[in-house]
This record gives sequence, C-alpha cells and structure tokens, in this order.
Amino acid sequence: MTGSFRLNRRQILAGSAATVAGLSMPGILRAQDRSLKVGVYGGYFKDSFDQHIFPTFTEATGISVESIAEPTGEAWLVQLEQAARANVAPADVSMMSQVAMRKGLTTELWAPIDSSRIEGFDSLLPPFVVRYPDERVAGVGAVAWYITLVTNTDTYADAPTSWQALWDPANANRLGLLALVSNSFLLEVTAKTFFGGTDKLDTDEGILEVMDKLAEVKPNVQLWYRDEAQFEQALKSGEIPMGQYYHDVTGLAAADGFPVRSTFPTEGGISDSGCWAISRASEKSDEAHEFMNFTSQPEIQALMSRQIGTAPTIERSLLDLTDEEFAAVSSDIDPVVPRYDLYVDKADFLNQKWTELIVG
Repeated sequence: MTGSFRLNRRQILAGSAATVAGLSMPGILRAQDRSLKVGVYGGYFKDSFDQHIFPTFTEATGISVESIAEPTGEAWLVQLEQAARANVAPADVSMMSQVAMRKGLTTELWAPIDSSRIEGFDSLLPPFVVRYPDERVAGVGAVAWYITLVTNTDTYADAPTSWQALWDPANANRLGLLALVSNSFLLEVTAKTFFGGTDKLDTDEGILEVMDKLAEVKPNVQLWYRDEAQFEQALKSGEIPMGQYYHDVTGLAAADGFPVRSTFPTEGGISDSGCWAISRASEKSDEAHEFMNFTSQPEIQALMSRQIGTAPTIERSLLDLTDEEFAAVSSDIDPVVPRYDLYVDKADFLNQKWTELIVG
C-alpha cells in the first residue's frame, strides 16, 4: 500500500534532510531509527494492526512501531494518567474510547494535535474529532466500530432480529454482556428498544426506570465480562452462545471458520469509535502526527475496513469500498448512539446504581 500513501514534497525533503544529517552527525537519529509506541486493544484487533497497518506505516515513513496491548474499559486511561504524572508515556499514541477521551480532557492528559499536519483532517466526520473546551484538538478518529448482537451458529440456527432477545426467558444463563455501564451502552439499548429512544436517560428518574427494565436480563446472563478474550472463547466454543460483542472481531473469527455471527438488530447496532490521542508525556509528537496523518488517508481507512473490519471515520465518498465491503463493516440501520455525556457528568451516580441494580 505504500504506493498509494501520499507523501508530499515537504515530507520527502524532511526525510531526506534527516537521513543526510544522521549520516553526517552520528548524534542525530537516522530516519530509519525513529520509533513510536502505539496502544491498541488486544487480541484479534492488535494482531490485525500488527499484520496489516503498522508494517505499511513503517514502510511508508521509516518509523518503526512497538504496539502495546491495551486493556478495555478505562483501565488504560488510569495507567496513562498515573504514568503521565511521572512524565512517562507507556504509549505515545493510544486508541481511546470516546468516554475515556472525555475523561482525559479534564486532566489535560492529551497533548493538543496540530490539525494542519493531518492532510485529511477536514474529511474526518465531526463525531470522530474530540476537542478541549477551547477548541484545541485532543483526539482524531482512528476507527469506528459496532457492538452488535452475536450468536454461536451451532446453538442458534437462525439469527435473532432484535435486542429483545436478551430478555427472552428461553435464553436463561446463555448471555455474555459487557460489565461496565460506560462501555456496554446497555442503558441506551434498553432505552431505544423499550422506551422510544435515549431521551429517556435525560433525568435520574428515567435512568432508574431504564435500569429496572435492564435488570430483567439478569437471569439470562452467565458472564458479565471485562476481558474480551474470555467471552470470545466462550462464544466460539458455544459455552456462552449469545451476547453483545464487537462486529469487527466477530467477523474476523467467522472468517477463521468459527461458528459465530454478528447481527445488526432492528433497533440498530451500538455505534462507537476510538480516537488516536497523544499522551502529554510523550516525546514523539512529530512521529505521532505522521502516524495520525497516515491513518487518516482514504487508502488506509479502506485498508482497515477490509483487513480489520472496522468502519471508516472519514466521508464514505472518499473511499473505494464497494457497497458489499461497506455493508460488511457498517450498516444503514439507524444506530444506537451512546450518550457519552452521561458517563462524564453522572459517572458516580451511574456506577453506583449499575453495581446495585445490574451487576451486583
């Protein structure tokens, strides 16, 4: 894919100058010695980036990548925060969830991004750009993904059509659901499925009413999972044959021959995304900007859709994805859109009630 990565004249000259300087002055790093630590979610996701994206970036720029497996949820945010206070960066660039991005804003964890250094910045869809209150850019869209209704095809010959399947008594002790209120988005699923939309979550009273309805799924839940790999293995084996999981990862597992499927329910899959963000403790700002510039290119966004199964974060009109390829990673069904604001503004209330009413 290096041929389709657009290196402009300034980048070529800068690379040449760095190489010449490195040859003439041993104390200066040569271009090929440049490196970057990039944090991405573990398992299939990291393996796919290691195979398809990072080598392509290194070939195009000469910057080597050390990939770091991030835990899901907000554990990585905590690690980055603690490390930054010691002026250490476990990863220079990390793929962060929208909730974690917003929490990191409050402590100025993210180094501001210079959007002028990202060639395709104006093509990024607005939901995938996170800003500080003063409009500094803190995160740019890496990839989008969907959390969908997943089933083991050996157990379920027919795919369920609605999120209501989670509540079906026939599925007692068969479900695996994400354990955190802030990454499962089951409040939004419940609100859209039974209460006409997520506006129901605008008040504390509405949230509690939704939680009461969601609590009805508890007899069906075998596993509230934090470890993606644990549920993935149980889904593939049929031990836990239904639940919510990532559309892209499920597609990769199905392509490898496992008896699993991902279904977009009639109420829509949960639309979520990850942003690239730079730790304020990182000393690799130049390399980080080159990486984000690279991954924002239409060719690379399309490559990620084809090879990783993620949905693009730039305008579809710029991509060469066929209708079939686009459908494999996204959906025209109106999605369940997370209420990210709640997980920042009402975090303590939600976590307390979630523990009391849902997972406790």
